[in-house]
Amino acid sequence: MNPDERLRRQLRDALDADPGFPTARLSERIMADVSAGARRRSAARLYLRPRTWVPALAALVAAAVLAGPLIAEQAQASEYRAMIEKVLAGFNGTPDFTSQPTAAEDIRTILDGQSVGRSTVDLIAMTQSDMLTLQGSGALEDLTPLLQRLQRDRRFPQQLVDNGRYDTDRQYIIPWLQATYMLAINKKALPYLPPGADVTHLTYDQLIAWGQNIEAATGQRVIGLPADLNGLRGGLVYRFLQGYAYPSFTGTTLTGFRSPEAVQMWQTLRRLWSVTNPLSTTYTNMQDPLTTGEVWIAWDHQARLGQALADDRHYLAVPAPTGPKGLGYMSAVVGLAIPKNAPNRHGAEALIDWLTRPKQQAAASVSLNFSPVIQGVGLSGAPSAESRVASIYQSDHSGVESVPPAGLGGRVDDFTSVYQDTFARIVLQGEDIPTVLNEEALRLQRIVDGAHARCWSPDPSSQGPCQIR
Repeated sequence: MNPDERLRRQLRDALDADPGFPTARLSERIMADVSAGARRRSAARLYLRPRTWVPALAALVAAAVLAGPLIAEQAQASEYRAMIEKVLAGFNGTPDFTSQPTAAEDIRTILDGQSVGRSTVDLIAMTQSDMLTLQGSGALEDLTPLLQRLQRDRRFPQQLVDNGRYDTDRQYIIPWLQATYMLAINKKALPYLPPGADVTHLTYDQLIAWGQNIEAATGQRVIGLPADLNGLRGGLVYRFLQGYAYPSFTGTTLTGFRSPEAVQMWQTLRRLWSVTNPLSTTYTNMQDPLTTGEVWIAWDHQARLGQALADDRHYLAVPAPTGPKGLGYMSAVVGLAIPKNAPNRHGAEALIDWLTRPKQQAAASVSLNFSPVIQGVGLSGAPSAESRVASIYQSDHSGVESVPPAGLGGRVDDFTSVYQDTFARIVLQGEDIPTVLNEEALRLQRIVDGAHARCWSPDPSSQGPCQIR
């Protein structure tokens, strides 16, 4: 048991010792603060130093997990070493690895530099959805000649290449890594599967029944969600809503936000919460509760499940559940781009070349728990499990693929807050579902209108700002 988990357990025991003090609400808040403090996160950026070429990777890790903070302070050093010693080993340069907490802040930093015609960043690593704002603002260089050189000795999936053009004839993004979300299962849970259920093709009702079976047999609620709602440093439950629950029940991520199908979805999530570990409101990631046994069935981003996914003796990686509209899932492609006015474009192109070589793709997959984009890269351990689940998503005939919110720019954090607040009001506080959805839909619409953001997958494309029905 690591020191952070020991502290959480000791404090939890202390809080449970006297049910009269502190109050339940205060107890919950203390535990949430401990969880957030134990896993306080930062991201990574590489900046240029004078008279040396040090390419800049804006939000190299944070944006790679969909604009959410990724690594705890305790783990930051190991992540940094992994990049320097494994992914960048042998590269002719000295990266300086820093970042803003969220992609929205990175976008503002880059656009501020563009406004004065002087970039402090040489190379950006960010999800293609987040990059849309930069491309739409004319802040990215055309990388078509670079892509043509790279394609001489490595194969990129054509769809990922096409997505990096943003419906133009120019290449703005070079694909680098990709990731998704999944369920990690402690094999102790398998004997309690409902009759007829296939663990690799669960429905939401079967997942709920599975949790009920385990609770009846053990007295424990062992399904877990990263439902710490401590702002942008909390868990990624909002991605569960945007990329999994909503697409599975409504076939959309935004336009059907307050639809009758969405009401059914929220009713189902209330039932799911009834068999979910109540400490989920303190979980920013599911790795720790999985390894301590607090949770047997956990949904999270693959990078936050790496230790469990690498242990195929005790854990199994499977897709998220299927809903009435199909198997909703989210794909995130991390791309590499060069901002206009970059101080060292030549160095940035050399680093893109390095990061997309098969050997470095494999190293990044093992070190960062993401999947490669270059075809033909051999994988084992956690990356192999992650790749297998991604293949199931992509090959499922009922799959409903979504991408992270696109085109919101500096408003993406506000967008995230709406989904967090909606979850808190409906699932945690038990408020009336249609009332909450109607009120929160107005907030979402103002954010989307203010950013002039068109609809993104799986919603059909729109000419103007995406409209909630």
